[in-house]
Parts: sequence; C-alpha cells; structure tokens
Amino acid sequence: MLDPALFRDDDSDVETRLSHRGDGLVERLQEVRRLDAERRAVIPRLEEARHAKKALGAQIGKAKREGQPADELVAHGQQFSETIATEEARLEEVERDRMAVLLTLPNLAHETVPVGTSAAENVEVRRHGEPPAFEFIPQAHWDLGPALGIIDFERGAKLARARFTVLTGAGARLERALINFMLELHTTEHGYTEVAPPLLANSASLIGTGQLPKFEEDLFKVGEEWDLYLIPTSEVPLANLHRDEILDGRDLPVRYTAFTPCFRSEAGSYGADVRGLIRQHQFNKVELVAVTKPEDSYDELERLTGNAETVLERLGLPYRTVVLSTGDMGFAASKTYDLEVWLPGQQKYREISSCSNTEAFQARRAAIRYKPDGKGKAEHVHTLNGSGLAVGRTLIAILENYQQADGSVVIPEVLRAFLGGQEVIEPTS
Repeated sequence: MLDPALFRDDDSDVETRLSHRGDGLVERLQEVRRLDAERRAVIPRLEEARHAKKALGAQIGKAKREGQPADELVAHGQQFSETIATEEARLEEVERDRMAVLLTLPNLAHETVPVGTSAAENVEVRRHGEPPAFEFIPQAHWDLGPALGIIDFERGAKLARARFTVLTGAGARLERALINFMLELHTTEHGYTEVAPPLLANSASLIGTGQLPKFEEDLFKVGEEWDLYLIPTSEVPLANLHRDEILDGRDLPVRYTAFTPCFRSEAGSYGADVRGLIRQHQFNKVELVAVTKPEDSYDELERLTGNAETVLERLGLPYRTVVLSTGDMGFAASKTYDLEVWLPGQQKYREISSCSNTEAFQARRAAIRYKPDGKGKAEHVHTLNGSGLAVGRTLIAILENYQQADGSVVIPEVLRAFLGGQEVIEPTS
C-alpha cells in the first residue's frame, strides 16, 4: 500500500508516477485525496465532542457531590454522546472507503524503471550463454515429453481438467531433483532459511502481499465458509511470516526460501499458452523472499536476482535478464527483473523468474516494521521476492536445450547426483 502522506504533499510527483502504471489511477488518487480530506475534517470534530463530554462529565460529578441539580447538564451530555456516535460512524465509513481505494492502487515505480505501456518497452540488461546449435530441428517439450514417456497431458486433464499435467517416471524424478538442487543451492550457498509453509492462506495474508482485493478472480478459494485460498505462490506465506511484527533491525536482512505447489486460475489469460507446461493451474516453484532495511533493499534486489541467475548458470541454460517497464510490472513491485530462458522448441526466450523489490508496499499492508538498533521509532521494512526458479519451466528448458537427435535428453551434470547418477533420459520406444 502506498504511503497516504504522499497524497497530501502538493509537491509530490505521485500523480505522474501513478499515470505510468496504468489508466484510471489518477482518478482513484483524487478519490483517496477527497476521502482523506473528509477524514481529517471529521477527526477534530470528534475529538472536540469527546473533550467537551469529558469536561461536562467532570461538571456533572461535581454538581452531584455538592447536591446541585444536574439534569440539564446530563441532557447536554447526551447531545455530545449523539454527536460522538455520529462522527465515529462517519469516520469508520470514510476510513473504510479510503482503505478500499488505497488497496487498489499499485506501487510506484523506482526512478530507474523504464516508462512504458507493455513488455515492448522492457530493457535487456545482460545475457548469459549462447542458444545451442542443433543439426536437426529441435522439438518443443510438448512433443518431447510424451515421446519420452515422462509427461502426460491427457491423463492430467482426465484427473482434473485442462492445464493440469501428470509427470511420470524420469519426469517426476527430474522435477524432484530440480527442487532438491535449488533448495540445496539457496540454503547452503546463498544463505536462505528453508521454510515449509501452509499451502492455504487467509485473506489477511493475501491482502498483505497484494493479491487481494484486486486479483481475487485469479485465486482458488476454498469454499464460502472458509477464509482460505490456495496459495498462488509461496511469496504469500513467506512475506507474511512477520506480519504485525516489529523486528530488530540488527537481525536484518532475513532471507527465506520454500518449495511449494502453486495454484492459479489464470482467469485473465484467455487461452494464452494453453499448450504444454508454460501456463498451468498447478505448478511447482522454489521461491526466494528477503526482508531488509530500506537503505539496503536495492542491493538486495541485485543479490536475489543473482541467486536466481546462478541456478540457470549451474544448469547450463542460456538466459537473458530484462528490467520490466512500468506497464509490464506487477502490482506490488517497485522494480522487477525478469529472467528469460531460451527455449529452442519455440525459438524464443520465455520468463522463468521474476525478481522484485516491493519497497515498503507490502510491509505497509502487512504491518511489518523494524527498529533500526532494536529500539527507537519503528519503521516499515522493505520486502523482496523472486522465483528461484519455477520448476516446471526449468524442466521444460532442460528437455528442449539438452535434447539429442535420437529423441533422448542429456541430464545436466549438476543434477546427476540427485538422480542416482543417471545421465540420459531415453525415449520409451
């Protein structure tokens, strides 16, 4: 959530910066300003009525102690009580309306983010590795996987519906190897603490990270009687571990990683990427989350992004890193790097990780604060998140980049220890 103080500063460039994030946001900003002005008008009237009632109460007490008539004073006090009730109700209504609009406003982009309306304005910042040269026409994973007998799209749809998939045999083992490899790398070399969180999150957690209220249609809700949703990413539980807490600044940064299945309805995708494993309703991901002091968060973004890049480098997968434009960036992000891995079967780079600094946006929504030296005034932390990596998309990249002319797939060397020394996945026939 944005700091309401930004809206009261006449010299603030918040209108211009919001206009870079999408249409209609400046109008919502004006509504917040109107409600904020009304809120600030109600508060002094309420405080004045409370103060007057308190003073009158003292007069009533004195009159009764001295045996003086107090009926007229009591009646006057009742008028103050009615005023207080009216102003409290109005303040609650205005604050509720103000918060409802505030929760729909995206984060402001960092000054280094390119201004744009779509992915067309994203800027490539670096590239690693060269796409492999094949002496044959490389296959896409949706052909390779079934031919190897390790991916079954039809049975996934039979068991659930379209965009659910079954991995079998070497496919299931390869996915498990990737998960173990990523977690081992991030915990032993990169210094993250592994967490095994719930796969369900309450609405307070999803409000904290920004999925609610704006993106409710993309979530799977667990019935109407439960305040629970299947998590769309383990960013949600990891970033909310310290919700409503005040941390000791001397303990920052804290870094968490988790492997979880993730669940998304993809309500707004309208048939995009329906083929293969690119966009599934259920997929596995290893997530990275960091909680830092504000002055350290952009250094932390570079570190976290580098941690995700290391996974691709160890696997020998060619990729590029791009900084997203204001029009392509996620709702909660202030700056985002996307890692895009090369997929020979599609002859293009595809996103495999997004690494974002949300600054204090999530911390303000989730009430996560810290005291710089363990004492003094509490301030909001900055939170960061990134995929380290999306497991299914990493599996796709291995199949397509390591495929051989006979239809087999060579297993990257760093994964072989997690697969009992297996070096190749052979076709089933």
